Amino acid sequence: MKSKTESQPDISGTLGIDNPSGRGKYRKRWLTATALTLVPMAVVILWKTSGTTNLPRYKTEQVQRGNLTVTVTATGNLQPTNQVDVGSELSGIIRKVEVDYNDRVKIGQVLAKLDTDKLEAEVLQSKAALESARAKILEAKASVREAENELARLKSVREMSGGKVPSRHEMDAAEASLQRARANEAGAEAGVSGALATLEANRTDLAKTVIYSPINGVVLLRNIEPGQTVAASLQAPVLFTLAEDLARMELHVDVDEADVGDVKEGQEAVFTVDAYPDEIFPARIIQVRYGSQTVDGVVTYKTVLNADNSNLYLRPGMTATADITVKKIENAILIPNAALRFTPPAQEELTSNSNGGLLNQLFPRPGRSNSRQRNDTKTDKKQNRVWTLRDGQLVAIPINTGSTDGIMTEATGGNIEPGMTVVVDTVIVNR
Repeated sequence: MKSKTESQPDISGTLGIDNPSGRGKYRKRWLTATALTLVPMAVVILWKTSGTTNLPRYKTEQVQRGNLTVTVTATGNLQPTNQVDVGSELSGIIRKVEVDYNDRVKIGQVLAKLDTDKLEAEVLQSKAALESARAKILEAKASVREAENELARLKSVREMSGGKVPSRHEMDAAEASLQRARANEAGAEAGVSGALATLEANRTDLAKTVIYSPINGVVLLRNIEPGQTVAASLQAPVLFTLAEDLARMELHVDVDEADVGDVKEGQEAVFTVDAYPDEIFPARIIQVRYGSQTVDGVVTYKTVLNADNSNLYLRPGMTATADITVKKIENAILIPNAALRFTPPAQEELTSNSNGGLLNQLFPRPGRSNSRQRNDTKTDKKQNRVWTLRDGQLVAIPINTGSTDGIMTEATGGNIEPGMTVVVDTVIVNR
């Protein structure tokens, strides 16, 4: 009996029973605490999700009947109708400037004057050269007369002597002398013409030292000051820039190659500038140029619009944004563009999260592939269609579309009428 009693504590120790200080005591406590934490959380999740369903609601808009205006937007800069750069053909020092910025000038008005000392000296030199050339003419004419007289004397002697004297050699020399005298006379006359041309050129240069206005207009730029040296060796430097009439302006815009086919001469347009953001200025296209411009790979075509500027609000160089009206459609059936972009949501997104029980909610399975849905969407994109609601269900309506202004699109065909509602967006509501 004693041996049996002594073996009992060994068995209890081996099984971990009635051992208050063993590792099993702490393990049982940890498992109990974890269970007490997870079970309430699972109950809360079940309670919250058991009645939750993602129900779709759709935002709709009505099909309208109205007028559609199609526009093309382009940007550019304002320029005067006629802008003239006034330069100088001569090099020299600016002696006087007669006008300043914004001054109104008339045709023939003096704008500036160059120093004339050097050119006046050249004119005097040309006059002297002309007088010298004229003196050479007189000398040449005297030589001609002398040669003619000598030849006439020899011919008279020959007749009186019966052809014996003078000799044939002397007669030929006299004739040659006469020809040389006449040639010298012709050369002297040419020298006079050359000297006269040089004198006229110097006088013209002297006249060009005074720079006149070629048009009636306004001085936009003045690039010179008194005392400044003008160098016109290779090209004429621009001294003034004049605008003929600021009451009429031109707007030069760059139209994208995708839109240029719709832009025509005579079309109406409106534009705005940053200086007057609340003002809308009317304009009309007067030219669509065939020559293209390529900047950073973008091809555009220069288009010129005529604008009224009688109030002188607009100034050359201002950046403007123009909306060109390329088409107007009256009494058209109009569909919101958002309806054309609408695509029904996937069916998986509409199902309740409560399906599948607690196990599926705690350990959700991966969603099924939407390849079929994507393929259907691709196929649908080849056709224009909108969606409407019938008895709470989405129904597709095939349509033919025409022009658009970016917000509304013209419906040219299909079973659609003004007043019908079309779906433009989806709103998921949790219940």
